[in-house]
Amino acid sequence: MEAHATLPHAQEPSVSGRSRRRDAMEIAVAYALILAVEWTPRPLQRVLWLVAVMGVALIVWRSFDGWQTMGFRAANFGRSLWIAGAAVTLAAAAVTLAARMHTLLAPGGPLAFVATYCAYALWSGVQQILLQGVFLLRFLRLIPRPAAAALVTSALFALAHLPNPVLMPITLVWGCAACLLFLRYRTIYALMIAHAILGITVAITVPGPVDHNMRVGLGYLRYDPNKHAHRMYHLPQP
Repeated sequence: MEAHATLPHAQEPSVSGRSRRRDAMEIAVAYALILAVEWTPRPLQRVLWLVAVMGVALIVWRSFDGWQTMGFRAANFGRSLWIAGAAVTLAAAAVTLAARMHTLLAPGGPLAFVATYCAYALWSGVQQILLQGVFLLRFLRLIPRPAAAALVTSALFALAHLPNPVLMPITLVWGCAACLLFLRYRTIYALMIAHAILGITVAITVPGPVDHNMRVGLGYLRYDPNKHAHRMYHLPQP
């Protein structure tokens, strides 16, 4: 089977037992929960975070498409690993450029690097599952053209990063590319790895005052560089 072949018919997202209205409602509810968390101040934000986690988990459970349909499959994993390789190449170029511009954040050794970015790597994997396993699969049932479904999904992904001017264009491009690659390979593992690599690269190459430490929503607007001195960069000398 070639890499671009689609899943067997039995594994394709099925419309039996569900309606287009239900898919649309699930998309709306899941997205509203995510936005509510992003635009709500603390301490209420922590409560809404738990509500969002349980709400999205309930949506996935009630309308479970199957692990393989969501991309948790070994088939084509090897063929899709070039995606992670491409992410490494882009990361190396960005790190080299940031080092020359003196904006590179250098963690204190491998252990410190893992401790700092391990949680983000896990979160990037969760975002990828939401992007493909929750939103894209439902848009594929609502929109006849897969490419259009991928574009709409990536647009929502980018809008969820408002008003960050750095993350919005990055997530739009990555979201669209990831959705199209998912449609080609139907496996999510390489995409999760690439997302983690690219996200960490942004974190260590873009100065905190520029992207507000990768915050979105209300957190971006309320960012205070004086309270986040832990993310220090060697800025260019005058």
